[in-house]
Amino acid sequence: MNIISAIFNYMVNHNNDNLNKIFHALADSTRREMVHMMAQKERTVSELAEPFDMSLAGISKHIKVLEGANLVERSVNGRTHICRLNTESLSEATEWLHFYEKYWSNRFDFLESELLKAKKKEH
Repeated sequence: MNIISAIFNYMVNHNNDNLNKIFHALADSTRREMVHMMAQKERTVSELAEPFDMSLAGISKHIKVLEGANLVERSVNGRTHICRLNTESLSEATEWLHFYEKYWSNRFDFLESELLKAKKKEH
């Protein structure tokens, strides 16, 4: 088994449930925008709801999906719920994507070298 196959098999089997939850959570544009907002600073639920034409109950459902994917941590200060981004879970998704970025980059480098060889043979 070559190293690419070994890494691929590891990545496929590694934390599949977590990745499924993370990518499911990020599949929704509202939740992606909420993640973007929290990347700038922690936000209250009301601040997260502000740009959306949605009830607080609807926003709360989105936050619960993000919490279920471990992308958001919520703390309560009196009646105020404060949400902050959990960058550790986000980095898990980034690591998974980075593997495929390197994989395709290597494949394109190989293709380029093969095309250059073919071009040299033509001339």
